[in-house]
Formats: sequence, C-alpha cells, structure tokens
Amino acid sequence: MIAAVRVFFVVAAFILLTCALLPVQLIALGFGHSVMRRLPRWWHRIMCRAIGLRVRPHGRLAQDRPLLLVSNHISWKDILVLGSVADVVFIAKSEVRSWPVLGWLARLQRSVFVVRAERRKTGAQISEVSERLLSGEVVVLFAEGTTSDGNRVMPFNSSLFGAASAAIAHAPEGKVHIQPVSIAYTGIHGMAMGRYHRPVAGWPGDVALGPHLLRVIRNGALDVDVVFGEAIAFDAATDRKKTARLVEARVRDGLNAALRGKLNE
Repeated sequence: MIAAVRVFFVVAAFILLTCALLPVQLIALGFGHSVMRRLPRWWHRIMCRAIGLRVRPHGRLAQDRPLLLVSNHISWKDILVLGSVADVVFIAKSEVRSWPVLGWLARLQRSVFVVRAERRKTGAQISEVSERLLSGEVVVLFAEGTTSDGNRVMPFNSSLFGAASAAIAHAPEGKVHIQPVSIAYTGIHGMAMGRYHRPVAGWPGDVALGPHLLRVIRNGALDVDVVFGEAIAFDAATDRKKTARLVEARVRDGLNAALRGKLNE
C-alpha cells in the first residue's frame, strides 16, 4: 500500500511540476532567454525530493570557463542528481532522443545527442559541444559511455574528450577546464548501502527502464554523494589520453572515498 502511494505521489508531482514549468521553458527556449539554463535545475531539485533522492555535494563546481564536467555513470538518476546541483547540459547518446518521456525531457533541457557509431557525424557533434562550452555552458560528459553497477568506474573513452580539444583554439587563454565528478549512491533509508542493495541504485544496460524506475520510486530514500574534484587545465600541449586516464583516476578516487565513508576524514 505504501509503495502504491509513493508511486502515485511521484507521478502526480511529475505531472504538476512539468505542466507548471513547461510553458516557461518553451518561451525561454523560443526567445533564447537565460532562464532556459536555470529552470531545469529547479525541476531536478524538486523531482529529487519527490523521488526520495537526498543529494549531498562535496566540494564545489569550478568557476573557470569553458568547463567540462566528466563523471561516472550509474543510472538515469544521475541526470536528476547532477541537474539538481548545477546548471548543466548533458551529452547523451542518440537513442535517448526517442525514449518515452525521458527523451522529451532531454530535448527540453537542450541535451547534445551524439551518434557514437557513425564517424562521419563526429566532427559536427564535436563542434556542437565545443560551441556550448565556448558559450559559457557547463557540459556534462559520462566518459564511460555506458552505465555501471555503482561499485566501480569503468575505463574512460578518451575520444569523447574531443570536444574539449576542439574548443581550445577559441577559448580564453587557450584552455578548457575539465572537472572530475564522482557520483556515489551510499545510503538507503538512512542506512549504509552495501553491495546487496546497490542494484536499487545502479541501472546496467541490460535492465529494463520501466521496472527499474518503479523499483526506485517504491524504495525511495536514497542518499547520493556528489564529489567535485579539482579542475584540470586542458590546452593544446596536453595529451588527451593521459588526461582521460588522470580524470578517470580522480573520479575513481572520489567514488571509492564515498563508498567507504571517508569523504569527511
């Protein structure tokens, strides 16, 4: 009974909130008003609370621009989590565009959709991301290219850093700043989340979205730690592969510290 009430509450909150903010966002998009960047953050914050995600930031978003956030990727919930703590746009795989509801929301948030399997489109996609960076927007890259189980960080794809390289020539001082971000789901109903419960948080690619979404809503009360690492200056002399490995290591360190409860030590 309680689970059914939670599902009803979340669905009602989603409908009411979206209907209230949708006209404002559409008008802002039509006129190119800056509120189009800020409005999604409000939506994400409220939906995090409705679903039961308690987001705890550690560190701060870097003030340097252009800024590319590079994060690990565990679940669709990562979008809500990061979107609730900063005004950001996401790089998403092209398939997301056609997903029911989520794809529509991603378009409203002005996500950049990339087709990773088609090399002939790579140049145009990199250009779009670099233009977003140069315009002052904070862009989020999930460099693993897929979701994990939440217990580890998988290898980063260095080719996905191409947008940062493309923006260097036109960036102030010839630099793009890359900030590692670690997302860790660490608690459930006020208790530490071990490996047994982490499937509630994680969303591996072979798990259907619908059942997982309902499971998250029914459980609720998830603690999420977001660790902002120190930004790295990326310029023309920087080795892209070495930078990818460095950022990967820092994201992994942040995840491990959060999972072990050592963030405040």
